[in-house]
Amino acid sequence: MKMISCIVAAVLAGIALGWMLPSLMNPEVLDQVITYVLAVMLFGVGISIGYNRRELVKIKAVGWRIILVPVAIAGGSLLGASIASMFLDMSLKEVLVVGAGFGWYSLSSVLITQLYSAELGAIAFLANVFRELMAFVLIPFLAIHIGKIVAIAPGGATTMDSTLPIIAKMTDTPTAMIAFVSGLILTTMVPFLIPLLLAIY
Repeated sequence: MKMISCIVAAVLAGIALGWMLPSLMNPEVLDQVITYVLAVMLFGVGISIGYNRRELVKIKAVGWRIILVPVAIAGGSLLGASIASMFLDMSLKEVLVVGAGFGWYSLSSVLITQLYSAELGAIAFLANVFRELMAFVLIPFLAIHIGKIVAIAPGGATTMDSTLPIIAKMTDTPTAMIAFVSGLILTTMVPFLIPLLLAIY
């Protein structure tokens, strides 16, 4: 709960600061700061993974089965999107395409805008940003109360970068490695899956 409270407090504090002092918030500077901070955190995760050599051996023993994690996450994301279509004024194709962003809001929104419509692109951007924000809150809870592997799911494609540090902190080295591979595979899927779904339906 302490980790969840810190994350929520940090996000709310950032929102409040950006709202009250918009003139001081230079988007380009903020992007650079975020990039550098994320790079430092990922560097720390890399050191931790490299240090725990015995855990790396365990990951190798898992072999090809590690692919089942991103496949399950992708299937769950698309299933959840299809269920959501029953409650939204959107077609099945539209919700599936948004869900296929897997949390990668920057690329998915641009792709959907170019291939379909600016309106759906904006929806994809907001939905996938919200997914990433929710992941920061859900990962600690899931890791503690449900299971370490389950904690990988909310992050989707972001588990190879932005949500990897919190996964590493709340779980262990093998789970962090699986999360990285899962995020890498899901990230690779996004630019192929979105055009495919738009072409099929």
